Amino acid sequence: MEISGKKAVVVGGASGMARAAAELLHARGASIAILDLASSAGAEVAAGLDGTFHAVDVTDFEGAERALNEAVEALGGLHIAVNTAGGGVVMRTIGRDGPHPLADFQRVIDLNLVATFNLNRLQAWNMSRNEPEDGERGVIINTASIAAFEGQIGQVAYTAAKAGIAGMALTMARDLGTVGVRVVAIAPSLFSTGITKGIPDDFAAALTKDAAFPKRMGRPEEYGRMAVSIVENPMLNGSCIRLDGGQRFAPK
Repeated sequence: MEISGKKAVVVGGASGMARAAAELLHARGASIAILDLASSAGAEVAAGLDGTFHAVDVTDFEGAERALNEAVEALGGLHIAVNTAGGGVVMRTIGRDGPHPLADFQRVIDLNLVATFNLNRLQAWNMSRNEPEDGERGVIINTASIAAFEGQIGQVAYTAAKAGIAGMALTMARDLGTVGVRVVAIAPSLFSTGITKGIPDDFAAALTKDAAFPKRMGRPEEYGRMAVSIVENPMLNGSCIRLDGGQRFAPK
C-alpha cells in the first residue's frame, strides 16, 4: 500500500515503538490519529504530527469503540492501524501462597488479547468500506512478543495473551482476505521503551546476551521501520514476524 495520503490510527502512539511508527508513517505522508491513555503525552505527540489525539483505556471496550470511531471521523477514513497497547504481570502458575489469581490472568488477557481483537474488528469494518487500491483496502498491524513462543518463568498470562495475538494473525487475514485487508503481527524481543528504557548498560547487556546480532535491546525506530515495511509490501500477510536480533528467551 502506498502510504502517502492514507489515514492511520496508532494505538499506544504516545511513546515507544508505536510513537516511532507514527512518526515514520507521518514522514511518508500519512495522516495520523494517536490513541493512548489520557495521562500520556498523546496530545503533544499528535500535535507534532499534525494529527489528532483520542484518550482511551483499551480495557474499556465500549470506550475504545467510541475513541476509535472519533479518530476515524477526524481522519476521514482508515487505511492503516498499528496496535501496541499491552502489559503483563510476573506470576507463576502456582506460588508460595497458592495458585495464580484468576483475576490477574484475566486482566492480562483483556489488556493484550481481547483489547486488540476489539480494536481489530472495528478497524477492519472501517477499512472494508474503502475504495480498493490494487485490490487492497487496509492493513492491520498487531504487537505480540517473542514471549509468545518461549515465555519465561512467571510470564504464563503474558505468554498466553501474546500467543493469542500471534495465532490469530493468519485466521484474521483469511477472514479479511475477501475485502482486501491484511493482518500481520510483530513479535519484538526486549526493546528500549517504557520501563526498560533507562536500565544500566551492563544490565541490558545481560538481558540480551543470548541474541545472535545485534546484542542489544531493540530501538523504537526499528519497530517503526518494520511497520512501514509491512504496509508497503502487499505480500506480507497472515504472519507473526519476529523482530529480535536472533534472540531466544531462556527460562529465566
